[in-house]
Amino acid sequence: MYIKKILGAIAIIGIAVAAYFAYFIYGAMLKPNTAFNNNEAYIYVPTNAKYAEVREQLEPLLKDIDKFDALAEQKKYVTNIKAGRFVIKKDMSNNDIINSIRSNNVPLKIAFNNQERLEDLAGRVAFQIEADSLSLINAMRDQAFLNKNGFNNESALSMYIPNSYEIYWNTSAEGFRDKMLKEYQRFWNTSRNEKRKALNLSINEVMSIAAIVHKETAKVDERPRVAGVYLNRIRKGMPLQADPTVIYAVKKESGDFDQVIKRVLYKDLEIDSKYNTYKYREIPPGPIFMPDVSAIDAVLNSEKHSYIYFVANVKNFGYHKFAKTLSQHNANKQEYVRWINKQGVNR
Repeated sequence: MYIKKILGAIAIIGIAVAAYFAYFIYGAMLKPNTAFNNNEAYIYVPTNAKYAEVREQLEPLLKDIDKFDALAEQKKYVTNIKAGRFVIKKDMSNNDIINSIRSNNVPLKIAFNNQERLEDLAGRVAFQIEADSLSLINAMRDQAFLNKNGFNNESALSMYIPNSYEIYWNTSAEGFRDKMLKEYQRFWNTSRNEKRKALNLSINEVMSIAAIVHKETAKVDERPRVAGVYLNRIRKGMPLQADPTVIYAVKKESGDFDQVIKRVLYKDLEIDSKYNTYKYREIPPGPIFMPDVSAIDAVLNSEKHSYIYFVANVKNFGYHKFAKTLSQHNANKQEYVRWINKQGVNR
């Protein structure tokens, strides 16, 4: 009888311990432990992060960080941190959270356009992925990479086609650059290459002209006509005489890319720069700006016409007046000069 009582007591204790253990397991592993109201939240785990950095991001998102700590220790997550962008969904348990931040690196979409220089692009991208702007610009300007892939310092910007791209947040600077090379190669498909070959232009020349077209008009529907003007000048052996290239030359010469120049002065036309298309007949050595896809395709699908000149249309802002002769252009230009003088725009 005594032995039975002891065995019964042991059994009761065992059941109690098992119940407590089950409760602990449920609380630590299976019980929902999120403290946010949205459907999901994200954490960004840097490369070579320590558990303390992950914990700092998790703490405001969880109801009970201590139970999470215990399970993270038990599952050896604290010594096996993975870098990346990870999603935590509402009502996830600690076990689900650990599984997610251990193996479910979620890509994001980054976007860029309208960058004037590689430095600007690097800064824009650095806001969106882990790599900093210095590592990005170093990767973009890496001479071995540029030489291997047919670029130089002047043409390097033409490799980056403005768009939105899916990429992992913890992608390295070199990884981002290499992905953009693949996207560039995908963009220049057979159709686009056949069109630019028919124009007897290299890809860099198309990009350089497209950058000018983009700067000259914000009206997408007018870009093929503006592109046609510049292609006509090239066929006739004329200099491009594009004001945006002179503005770029002024900025490059001064080293001040933040200055705003609304009016090109006669003295600017004397700057000795390959980007000064009043002084040099050649297409600039690289794009002065990151042209939109619409501007690139405007060059490849330019309007066929006989226009050689154009100037801003002061009666239809954003658009231009086009001319086939210099006398007609000068009349249009005088109208524009009178208007801009009236506005008091001197620079």
